[in-house]
Amino acid sequence: QVQLVESGGGLVQAGGSLRLSCVASGIIFSIKTMGWYRQTPGKQRELVAIISSGGRTNYTESAKERFTIVGDNARNTVYLEMHSLKPEDTAVYYCNAVVKRFSYSNYGDYWGQGTQVTVSS
Repeated sequence: QVQLVESGGGLVQAGGSLRLSCVASGIIFSIKTMGWYRQTPGKQRELVAIISSGGRTNYTESAKERFTIVGDNARNTVYLEMHSLKPEDTAVYYCNAVVKRFSYSNYGDYWGQGTQVTVSS
């Protein structure tokens, strides 16, 4: 199996910053992408930011200019640096990794348990 463990969530005032971390472990041959999604009650999970193993990034519009995703391929780790946080950023943030466990296997989707980010006004 592949395990994703997130950390770094918490409560912060509007305008503040947080840094989320996610480490992938287990049987991993290669990682195609790692990313961050978020979800609020009653809404679908949405992409926040994603990074490929080659370093290409993609952000949702609301995260551009404020969030930065950073990958560490050697450590199977991804970070999300969040600045100028707004109350509407409040959500459970989930780490995602697209992983090939063996050279002969297909890529599979794996998720972390989620970490709560709360931004107070």
